Amino acid sequence: MMKRSPTQQEATFQNYKSLLFSIAYHMLGSVMDAEDCVQEAFLQWYVSEQEEPVENPKAYLCTLVTRRCIDRLRSAQAQRESYVGLWLPEPLIETTDPFEYSERNETLSLAFLLLLERLSPIERAVFLLRQMFDYDYTEIADIVGKSAENCRQIMHRARRHLPTHPIHMSVPHAKPQQVFTQFFQACRNGDMEGLLQVLSNEIVLHTDGGGKVRAAHHPLYGPDRVARYLLGIQQIVFPMMKVAIQPTLINGQPGMIGYLEEGLDPQFQRRQQRERKENSKHPDAWHQRPLAKGEAAFAIGLTCADNEVQEIDIVLNPEKLQHIPARDVDDTGIIICGR
Repeated sequence: MMKRSPTQQEATFQNYKSLLFSIAYHMLGSVMDAEDCVQEAFLQWYVSEQEEPVENPKAYLCTLVTRRCIDRLRSAQAQRESYVGLWLPEPLIETTDPFEYSERNETLSLAFLLLLERLSPIERAVFLLRQMFDYDYTEIADIVGKSAENCRQIMHRARRHLPTHPIHMSVPHAKPQQVFTQFFQACRNGDMEGLLQVLSNEIVLHTDGGGKVRAAHHPLYGPDRVARYLLGIQQIVFPMMKVAIQPTLINGQPGMIGYLEEGLDPQFQRRQQRERKENSKHPDAWHQRPLAKGEAAFAIGLTCADNEVQEIDIVLNPEKLQHIPARDVDDTGIIICGR
């Protein structure tokens, strides 16, 4: 087999790059870590090709990426155990129609990725390759270095660790926009009754501040408690800063990004500085560093079903938002809230 030229290698890599990133992101729940794994796999393949051409680049690259992800997940388990508060995946922002909906979006949602945290690294790899990417057990066995029969057993074990229906049922195309609009307007207007009407009786809310931003350390359940939390946070945040809110797709689901439009109120900043000094051992006394204008301050993803919001995931940890580009002043659809 003839060696591929650098141009041919680049073309091959670009052909599989989307698949490789999708596998890595589903495995790791981190945009930046997924990109690193994909790039590392490409470099290793490039070096290997210099010695002997790889017969099946797709299988080789998928194997490299999956095994790197398994290794990263194993090394990250100790970090997850010491993580302050709830851990949520990094939000994946899409530039398509904010309310475009398809069944594939369900497997990308923050809610679904959070469920996958119940699985061990090898269970997660086998489950995703089989369930999401439709690999047969022989292919999976080659990728993860197990026998096909062992992979079947791992898959069976993984399914036992997940709910019977881990993904919310699909909703008609127009419904996510309707649900999102009702939810957002109720939040913006401080409308408790309007918010209660759109929240499911089984609603759960997760917030991830990572010890760097004040957030709830445990899930909140029930429409009344969730609504009071959302409206209470709004009453605290909006008087102290101006936020530009951009509706967008977050992990394939309706959501929004909040960008800092105008800095913190000076009086609040002084109070925050006193709070840091008084609570120097407190891990999440609001933001531990100042945000720059146009920087993403939060991402909120909704999981909708049956014309209701079933789950709300709020990412506040700035380390999980740094891959989101600063807001373009020419962006359309921006809604200004706050001061």
